[in-house]
Order: sequence, then structure tokens, then C-alpha cells
Amino acid sequence: MSKRDIAWSMIGIGAVIFSCWLLYNEVRNISLAEIADSLRAISLGNWFFAAIATLGAYIALACYDRIALDHLGKKISWWFITFCSFTTYALAHNIGASVFSGALVRYRAYRSKGLTPHEIGVVILFCSFTFALGTMLAGGVVLLLKPELIQRVADVTPWLSVLIGLGLLSLVGLYVLGAWRHFKPWRRGKLHIEYPRMKIVRRQLLAGPMELLCAAAIIYFALPEAGNPGYMTILGIFLASFSLALLSHAPGGLGVLEVTFLAALPELHTADVLAALIVFRCFYLLLPFAMALLVVLTFEYQQWTASKAQAPKPPA
Repeated sequence: MSKRDIAWSMIGIGAVIFSCWLLYNEVRNISLAEIADSLRAISLGNWFFAAIATLGAYIALACYDRIALDHLGKKISWWFITFCSFTTYALAHNIGASVFSGALVRYRAYRSKGLTPHEIGVVILFCSFTFALGTMLAGGVVLLLKPELIQRVADVTPWLSVLIGLGLLSLVGLYVLGAWRHFKPWRRGKLHIEYPRMKIVRRQLLAGPMELLCAAAIIYFALPEAGNPGYMTILGIFLASFSLALLSHAPGGLGVLEVTFLAALPELHTADVLAALIVFRCFYLLLPFAMALLVVLTFEYQQWTASKAQAPKPPA
């Protein structure tokens, strides 16, 4: 492990410890019985909608890989792409800043389909950029439509929200313009990235925000109707908390999501907010993580079986 990896790991551990300390001060007077009551108060219909939102989020994540491979002109089975993407993100969301959780999983999977290391690197970078593009687009729209939302997480004027929103949408617009007008490729060392075709860009602008919209919907459906500030507010808080969690490199955003939501939703009972975040962690993080481990074990067993069958037999 390089010094850079160790540094990011230490940052993640520090962020988890600090966030958990803040979270403890917020919830130390909350009993488990109160959280259990909040979970039981979630209607069956809202459990169903939260599950559908989870499915939508992971379908959108699978589209990230599909769009990247289409950009490279590679034809791979939709089912293979779906399982690879699902496994990659389920592990990455829970493990945090880890080479294994992202690059290595894709490398093992796509090398078996004949992609070169350079092509796999482009896929990884393209997927990361699609997520960043979706975050900027969704965040810019929310900040413009609900500028007062920024005061839930920072004591600043709503005009700053408008300026940030315009800045984010301007960056998205420059990217679209570059693809439309065929700007020169972006180069950094040996890395050579061309602007994708407009068909690819349109799919990025759809898949990127869709994953975030669905993920935020899980929390929205798990919150009670009384005092619920509305989906747009929940989406804005989710974008802020999710961004902070990624910057902290805390595994699964442990503690960071909880602290941000509790601070940004003072009108709701603490137990109700914690219950909604427990639902989010179960549906979006823990259940996919358990399923991803099964997918990895199955894939590695198939690879081992295939290599064993192809091995030359010793002469009699």
C-alpha cells in the first residue's frame, strides 16, 4: 500500500471517529425503543417505495458502466455489466477509499472480457465523472430552486446558494458544449480523454442525477409525513451529506450522514431521522454489500473452475 493510500485511510478513520463522537452527543438521550417505534411507524407502502427507489439507484449505477463501455465501443452482456457494476458500488459504498472496492473489482471482471488495462482505466474514470456530473447537475438545480436550503447546513446568505448553483450548472454546460463542438481531447501524461458523442452525454445527464434522486428517495419515504420538509429539501440535504461523506473517505459515510441530517432537520424527532437513515443503510448499503460478496465468490469460483478445466493434463 502506498503512502497516499495510507494517508487517505487515516483520513477516513479520523472522519469516522470525529463523526461518531458528534453523533454520540446528539443521540445519547435517545433510546433504542424510540428508534424501534419509529421503524414500526413506517407504513408498508413506504417500505415498498423505499425498496423500489433502491432498485432504481442500482439500475442507474449499472448504466454508468454501460455508458462508459459504449463510449469505448465495447459490446459486453448487459447482465455481466449489471453484476459487475452492482458488486463494485456495493463494495465501494461500504469499504470507502479502497483500491479493492473499486478498481480491482472492475479490473478482474473486465479483463475476463478482453479489455486492456488502459480501457479499464478509462471505464473507471468515466464512471467517476458521470457521478460527478450528476452531482453537479442535481446540486445546481436544487440550489437554484431552493436557495434557502443552504442555511440548513451553513449560516450564509441564500445568494451564495444561487451563485454556487449557477457555477455548478455552468460547468455542466461547458462539458456539454465541449462535446457538441468537439473540443480538443484532454491530456495528462499518458492519459488521453476525448469528449464523448452527444448521445453518450445525454445518457450521462440522465443516469448521473437518477442515481442520486433514487438514493435520496429512500430516506424521504422512510421519514414520517408529519413535519416532513418535502422531497426537494431531503434531496438537497442528501447531496450535501453524501458529498461530505465522499470527501471524508469514511466507509459508508459512517457518522457523517447521520450528523449532517440531524443538524439539517431540527424540525423532526431525532429518533425518526435515525430510523430513516437505518432504512437507507440497510437498503442502499448493507443488503447490497452482502449480495455483492456472494457475487464475488461465485465469479472467482467460476474463474477458478474454468482455469482448472483448461490446465494441461500431465502425460500418462
